[in-house]
Amino acid sequence: MIRVKRVYDEPDPSDGLRFLVDRLWPRGMKKEEARMDGWLKEVAPSDGLRRWFSHDPGKWGGFVERYGKELEGNGKLDELRRLSGRGTVTLLFSSRETVYNNANALKTIIEG
Repeated sequence: MIRVKRVYDEPDPSDGLRFLVDRLWPRGMKKEEARMDGWLKEVAPSDGLRRWFSHDPGKWGGFVERYGKELEGNGKLDELRRLSGRGTVTLLFSSRETVYNNANALKTIIEG
């Protein structure tokens, strides 16, 4: 099972394994405050794709498709798939945009 949550929200025991999936560290947050199991920069969208998308809802479908292509052959993506098959995995993001963000797109890609 995959969940998506802002990294700034309180951790919960039901989160399972928690992974930050942003390329940049969240502003104003200390690493010990994040209480996460890993930081997977390798599965974050490229800077070019992130800039192109710019959280524009009209580009959402294209973003998910392009992001999926960027992740083809990515071992960390395969690892997330395996882990989510064994229990709950929470993908953490820092964006204020809670719907159109890379963590939700990644969830869609993993659930395929």
